[in-house]
Amino acid sequence: MYIQKLKLHQFRNYESLEIELDKEKNIFYGNNAQGKTNLLEAIFLSGFAKSFRTQKEKELIQSGKDEAIVEIIYQRKDRDGKIRIEIGEKKTFFINGIKVKKLSEILGKINLVFFYPDSIEMIKQGPNKRRKFLDMMIGQLKPSYIYYCNQYLKTLEQRNIYLRQIKFDNKPEEMLEIWDEKLAEYGEKIFNERKIYLEKIADKIEKIHKEITENKEVISIKYLSSYHENYLKELKTKRKIDIQKGFTTYGIHRDDFLVFLNGKDLSAFGSQGQQRSSVISLKLTELAIIEEEIGEKPILLLDDFMSELDENRRNRFLEKITQNQVIITCTEKLKGIDGKTFHVQNGRI
Repeated sequence: MYIQKLKLHQFRNYESLEIELDKEKNIFYGNNAQGKTNLLEAIFLSGFAKSFRTQKEKELIQSGKDEAIVEIIYQRKDRDGKIRIEIGEKKTFFINGIKVKKLSEILGKINLVFFYPDSIEMIKQGPNKRRKFLDMMIGQLKPSYIYYCNQYLKTLEQRNIYLRQIKFDNKPEEMLEIWDEKLAEYGEKIFNERKIYLEKIADKIEKIHKEITENKEVISIKYLSSYHENYLKELKTKRKIDIQKGFTTYGIHRDDFLVFLNGKDLSAFGSQGQQRSSVISLKLTELAIIEEEIGEKPILLLDDFMSELDENRRNRFLEKITQNQVIITCTEKLKGIDGKTFHVQNGRI
């Protein structure tokens, strides 16, 4: 799979743009704040129906304009297609000229794996970033998964509001049954998918990481979840604590997975280099799983990530990527990497 053409109109700092991409490596280089990451954001938006930088639609529109348009023409093994996004007060999506009613219909049209400089924070910081990594990977393979995640979060928010009403307005506690049952229903579906895909990650990442580190390190993954077959009963057991605190203290919204290196927690005991290598292994594992699931290679987006790697680690990384379309942004031309090269300066290419 690959993107043939990218068109932008009044998107971020691009007045008008139309470029054709190479099937394999595409390198966009230039100084900071020239618009390189904006290109990746437009592609990401086409794949995930949202930006990785903002939730505000107006920030995507060029200053002083009322609307923006993103359009990509892509080719898959069995078909080609066009995604068009019109951005005004809200985003409107079109697939091959037909308006999309549900955003979940966008997911999986193009499959993306995204590296960016802060990817290492997935290891260093809290579980939220690790859940996001997992949810994004599963979501583009199983769009219904995103539906269940959204329903779970809506139910969770409603339950939390009602918990505070019980505490401060003496609302009847029995009404929590409605939200508890829904949390258990959606929670089970989310847990089952997370468990399946974390097992896939654990199965593949050990071999990939050994190759990346020349057999010097052994990596492993452990899924931490509060879900079990008595999930609904446990919610009821925690009810008094939840009312006192005013939020739901138990559930799959607190799930996490830990990464271990040679048996030690990577977030606590790993060096910066080890953490970065482990993120590379996670992303390469994501590439492998998506390819296995869909039968073709996903598109790889690298936002100034290669500059974070020494030449040896960069070469080992690139050796693992063959035949994927890769779109790279960087501040200067990268040595030893052949590909179609674009110079970006002030929203022009």
